[in-house]
Parts: sequence; C-alpha cells; structure tokens
Amino acid sequence: MTNPQWTAVDHYFTETIAPADEALAAALADSAAAGLPEIAVAPNQGKLLHLLASVQGARNVLEIGTLGGYSTIWLARALPADGRLITLEYSPAHADVARANIARAGLDKIVEVRTGAALDTLPHLETEGAGPFDLVFIDADKVNNARYVAWALKLSRPGTVIVVDNVVREGRVATPHPDDPAITGTREMFDLIAAEPRLDATALQTVGTKGYDGLLLARVVG
Repeated sequence: MTNPQWTAVDHYFTETIAPADEALAAALADSAAAGLPEIAVAPNQGKLLHLLASVQGARNVLEIGTLGGYSTIWLARALPADGRLITLEYSPAHADVARANIARAGLDKIVEVRTGAALDTLPHLETEGAGPFDLVFIDADKVNNARYVAWALKLSRPGTVIVVDNVVREGRVATPHPDDPAITGTREMFDLIAAEPRLDATALQTVGTKGYDGLLLARVVG
C-alpha cells in the first residue's frame, strides 16, 4: 500500500533535514547491487533512530537485523568514539555487505556485525556480559518479535529504550486471528509488552516511502 503524496512528503523531509551523504547513499546502492531486499529504513526514519540514540546519550547499542548496515550507520553515528554497537544478522551474505558499508563509513572500530540466528546469538551476549544496552533496535523476522523483546529486556537496564520496526503490517496487526505468522508474532509482542510492568510503551502508525506501517517505542522502567 503506497501513495504518491506520502512518497513526495518523505522526499521533501529527507532533502531538507535528513539529506543523504556519500556513505549512506553507497550503502543503499551496494545493498541493492548485491541483491539485498530493499527493506532498509527510510532516510527520515534512519535520522529518527540517530536522534533517539543521541537523546538517549547511548554508548552501548544492540541492533537485531542488520541487512546492509544502513540503519546501523545511522545509529553508530550517534555514539561517542568509545561507544559500541553490536548488530546481529542471520545471513552471512548480508553481513558481508554490511561490514563493507560500515567500514566505508569509518565506523568499523565501534560496530561489530555478528552472523547467525539472533535467538542463538543473544544468549552469548548475556554470557559475555555485553549489556546492559542503552538502546535496542529490532528490525528482523517478525515471527520472533516477542522473543526479541524479551531478550532486549534481559539485556537492558532501567532507562533502556527499545524500538521495534514494522509493527503495523499495513493495518493487519489489528486482525484478531491472522493467518500470517509475521502478524501473529507481532501481536504476541504487543501482548507481552502489555503484560510486562517493566516496560512503558506506545506505538505509532506511519506512512511514507515504505508504505503504511509503524513502529513501537518502549522504555524500561524497572
């Protein structure tokens, strides 16, 4: 579901207050050339992630779902020189593209791309004591959204911000008995958050170059 006016407004926002630079443009171009799906966040959404990390004063960030590293670059640019971002990517081929994009952006010293299923990798982060993370961005397979949020909570501290992308599913998230596992997983996530007293959250619908979707924003409060 797209609309030319939504796209025009997004382009206006991007051109005026979130313009692309060489590293960001190259990250998208190289991702497309490598055959990665064109599902990276929109530029103005990337800038939102950057601002959230900046406002949060984040030093330690976790990203679940790297793709070509476009959102990773936006987030990492908000971190101090001694900051750290760990990003988890299922596909080795996608991870290779992301590493090259991140290195070209000059961020390979603070960004680590780990390959493998996130639900296998996350327990290792806990064992290593990699957390607590100041911000967690979740943009991976939607079937496991609830499990990713549960892990984000384990690896957090009071004050940690959790952002989950693609939670509206073109409005189908409101379907009580969906036949799409991605929607079922997203609804399970909402149920988990609604029942979790340590999370204070809201969700917003969005329109733009990515169509009709939305995001969830949560804060760990205890």
